Amino acid sequence: MRILFVADIYARPGRRAAAEVIPRLIQERQVDLCIANGENAAGGFGMTENIVKKLRAYGVDVVTSGNHVWNRPDFVRRLDQAQRVLRPLNYPDDAPGNGSVIVEARDGTKVGVVNLQGRTFMASIDCPFRIGERRVEELRHETPCIFVDFHAEATAEKVALGYHLDGRASAVIGTHTHIQTADERLLPKGTAYLTDAGMTGVQESVIGTRTEIAVQRFIDAVPARFKPADGDPMLCGALIDIDADTGRATAIERLRVRIESTAGADVGDED
Repeated sequence: MRILFVADIYARPGRRAAAEVIPRLIQERQVDLCIANGENAAGGFGMTENIVKKLRAYGVDVVTSGNHVWNRPDFVRRLDQAQRVLRPLNYPDDAPGNGSVIVEARDGTKVGVVNLQGRTFMASIDCPFRIGERRVEELRHETPCIFVDFHAEATAEKVALGYHLDGRASAVIGTHTHIQTADERLLPKGTAYLTDAGMTGVQESVIGTRTEIAVQRFIDAVPARFKPADGDPMLCGALIDIDADTGRATAIERLRVRIESTAGADVGDED
């Protein structure tokens, strides 16, 4: 079984890359399940119901997220009904939405998908190690194939969770920093691991935003509204091959797919 994971989709350029590249990858690389982090898909902050429908139309089966999932109140109110849109599992139980789901891949394999958020340099929420371990063990009663999107800032925290879940999760893939790392590998007990899958958006930017705004904010420390960068986007992510019987990963391939033209992509009106 093969999973395509699409890294943080950032604003309209990221959605354009998703619209063009995801359907092609699903067909050409024989993808059985597509998971995408969409927490920045609407103008660089949050999601909308319309954008989620667009992503599903491109072939995304499950949308994961992170700390920006709460940026659009209208969408937050719909999270309880959005079974295939996940918020980090380790937010308190009273938070709307779900942090995990079991879905059926195109080849019939059941796959558990878990969304977790780190705590180092981020909000002090429940422990992703304890919460994640508990949910992975619960899901393993139904399927050995489990994918974890760990939305975290600190590389050490991501690596530690990878080893913590090694042999129990099929894949632990990091998101949040928008900077793709080059450490994809199979951990000793069979878990596919990548510290950060990167970003699907304009690479000639500061993590998706216009460079001039971000640079000036660092220089004078005056708050300024970030705006998505313009330009040709790139889809980043990973392909993970998993033995459906054991849940062990057999291969992981890091992806960087640049596109030069986005004309005609149906991506909606949000920035």
